[in-house]
Formats: sequence, structure tokens, C-alpha cells
Amino acid sequence: MNRILDRFVASLVRNGNLTITYSDGVRQVYGGGSGKPVHVRFNTAKAERQVIFDPELYLGECYADGSIDIVQGDMYDLLEAVFTGNPGEKFEYRPWMKALGRLRYLFRSFRENNIAARSRKNVQHHYDLTGALYDLFLDSDRQYSCAYFETPETDLEAAQLAKKRHIAAKMVMSRPGLSVLDIGCGWGGMALYLARNLGAKVKGVTLSDEQLAIAKQRAVDAHLDDDLRFDLEDYRHVEEKFDRIVSVGMFEHVGRPHYDTYFKKSADLLKKDGVMLMHTIGRIDVPSTNNPFIEKYIFPGGYIPAMSEVMASIERSGLTITDVEVLRLHYAETLKAWRERFMARREEAKKLYDEKFCRIWEFYLAASESAFRWQGLVIFQFQLAHDQQAVPLTRDYIGDAENCLRQIEKKNGIGQVRFPHEAAE
Repeated sequence: MNRILDRFVASLVRNGNLTITYSDGVRQVYGGGSGKPVHVRFNTAKAERQVIFDPELYLGECYADGSIDIVQGDMYDLLEAVFTGNPGEKFEYRPWMKALGRLRYLFRSFRENNIAARSRKNVQHHYDLTGALYDLFLDSDRQYSCAYFETPETDLEAAQLAKKRHIAAKMVMSRPGLSVLDIGCGWGGMALYLARNLGAKVKGVTLSDEQLAIAKQRAVDAHLDDDLRFDLEDYRHVEEKFDRIVSVGMFEHVGRPHYDTYFKKSADLLKKDGVMLMHTIGRIDVPSTNNPFIEKYIFPGGYIPAMSEVMASIERSGLTITDVEVLRLHYAETLKAWRERFMARREEAKKLYDEKFCRIWEFYLAASESAFRWQGLVIFQFQLAHDQQAVPLTRDYIGDAENCLRQIEKKNGIGQVRFPHEAAE
């Protein structure tokens, strides 16, 4: 039994029911044995050494390569046991783990230097996976960002629709025909919503070939191709001016060295009376680094900012912050829904890829949900403008606009546009 790992786990899990079987066959119970049982088995002594040296990277990596198995429960259950096993106490890393974190912090600018060619490569790494994978766990509009749960009973489909409605309300879409730039448009769901329900003329830009092809087809199938244009284009190369700009789940891929560029370019593209809404993951504590496993296997080049890291670049751009909202726990609930859907159809994912891929994605979804529940990640929604009079004086307009949009959605069939393969079925 690895004594250092044993003491580390014992300090973390004082309540609960975690069992670890070490590579030498020794079985140890942590947390007193009450609550939901979780049983982890280390298959090699090397995995034990790796996890105690750098748990942020090697817990997921060793699980992915089979050096660790979860005999009872699942990866989320294990993370829950770790993060809630010592109530009232903050999760504390050992000195060498903190030193690793400081080292990663020093070199983070290099990893986040997302020039145009590197940005495209990073996007392709994740978003050009087969669409059949995303169909396993996303909603029918394939929204791959935080949903908005208006009540505890709201399901994923309704919450993703509510997210689009909430964002559209903040964009102050005061008349039909407004020109909109959707930076990082994904599979086109937000652009389709704005065009169909608000008569917007939308240009969506993405760096993913897979997303581009689907977004274009969806516009044609919805008979909205006159109002929608999707291009394979870096936002830095866009030249037109727009009444509105929206960016949902894209800023996390910009990288800190390019924050000034992002906001200055947005300011240049936004008309003087325009409004911009940016929806991004953020952290509620001080600047830090991303989880190394997520960065290595899921989102290379990404960074989740503290609010303090964003504000200075906004100020230097000349844009005015007209509204900021922090969405707490909404992404935890979104990820819970994704994780449960993925696990229910895990065998289908395995047929698309392999067992290692499934384990990587299990860890990604479980660790991400854990981060939003217990490690201080949230969603920031920044509303920006050149002119502080571009938006109403009070926030009452948001609720009023949402109520109007509900009626429009009802008239238009809930505002959903189905994927081509779904329509064929």
C-alpha cells in the first residue's frame, strides 16, 4: 500500500464510504463506511505513485489507460466522495502538488497562445469528432454550452431553449432585420433561434468543418438560408459591421494572450449603437490554470478566466460593460444531464471509438460537473456596448422580452429546428 497516498486520501475523506484496493491487494476503507459506497482498485504501483504526485492529471489518465478501475460506483461518485468527504474544510493539495500548479501557471501563456492556425487545430481536435457522438448526450438542438434551468424540474431540452431565450432578451433585439455576428456559432442553434424568432440576419463563424456543414444544412432545411450565413472563418478576419454580436462558449478558447485582440476586434465590428452578449465559463476565485487532463485530452489551448482577467481587456477595448450576470450551478446541472445521457448510451460511444475514449469522456464529464459544483467554476454573461444608452435603464426589459419570446416560440413551434438526419427519421 502506498502510505503517502493512504494518508492523503484519509485526510480528504473523513465522511462517506470509499474503499481502495491497492496494487498489492491491501484494501482500505475511508470515511467510516456510511453513505453511498465507492470502490476503486489500483492495478499498478506506478498508478499509485502518479496519482499522489499529480492527481489532477493522472487520476483521469490512469483511469483511461486501465491502471485504475472503479469496481463500485462511477467516476462522479469517486469525485463526490473526495470533494464532499471533509465537510467544512477546503480541499487542500500537498506542497509538491501546489508547486506543479505554480509551474503550470508560469507557462500558461505559451499553451494559450492561440494564433489563427493553432486555434483551428485546437477546435478541430474536439468539435470535429463525429456528430453521432454528440447526438448521444446533447439536446435536440445540439447546444454544447451551459443551459439555463428556470426551475429545479426543468429538463435539458427546456433549459437549453431557455438559455437561448435569455441571451436573446439581453441582446435587445428591438426590430426585425438586425444584423448579428455569432462568434463561434457551433452547429447553428443560436443563429437559427435569432433568425426564426426575431427576424435577424445572422452571420455565424466557426473553425470546425463538421459544425459548418451541419449549420449550413440546417439553415437550408429551415428555409432560412437567405437570413443565415455560416462561414469557416476566424473572428479576427471578419470585416463587416454588425448591430449585435453574440458569443456563447467560445471565449474559453481565446487564451489570455489574445484577450485584448478579442475585445478590440469585437469593438471594431460592433456598430456604435450596437449590443454584444458574451457567455463564457469563468472562475469565482483568483487567476489559475486549467485542469491539465482536460487541457491535454479535451480542450487544448483553452483557459477559464477569473473576472479580473477579463475586465482590463474590456476597458482597454473602449466597450462599456452594461450588465454582468453570474449563473451559478446551471452548468453543473447541464453536465449532470450530459453525463447521465452519455453513460446510458456508453456502449454506442464505444462502438464509435473505443473503451479508452469512453473512459476519457467519463472523466471529462464527471470532473467538469465536479468543478462547477465544488471548485468555483460558474458562467459569466457580459453585456457590452459602445453607448451606455444602447440598453434600457433597468433590467425589467429582460423578463419582458423573455415573455414575448415565449409567445413567439409557441407560434413558431418552440423555436426548434431539427437536424437533417432527425427529420429523415
